[in-house]
Amino acid sequence: MRVSNVIVVWRGILGRCPKCGKGRLFKRYIAPRDSCSFCSEKLGEFKADDGPAWLTILLTGHLIAPFLLYVSKSDTLSEWDAIMLSMILTIVLAFILLPISKGIFIAVLWLLSQKE
Repeated sequence: MRVSNVIVVWRGILGRCPKCGKGRLFKRYIAPRDSCSFCSEKLGEFKADDGPAWLTILLTGHLIAPFLLYVSKSDTLSEWDAIMLSMILTIVLAFILLPISKGIFIAVLWLLSQKE
């Protein structure tokens, strides 16, 4: 049974096995499992390298930039409060987006390996 590409990428976003969607993709924060516990698909062979970090930085920058522009033009926060809030938001957003982007890259790599 062939699965839609969108479903496979969505499984990666959710941190699930790209093949079955039931097993967990990561054993720790962003360390992929060697194989799926449900379908035994080999997941450890897909190396995302620097792709997830690149995507995380790109998305974080684009999501934080409007906030920084708004805060710099308004007088709602002091400079130090704005700096601290933007640093905290940037770090939290990066930690949230990194496993999502790694799941996307592993799912896409898995899809490309199925085309062969």
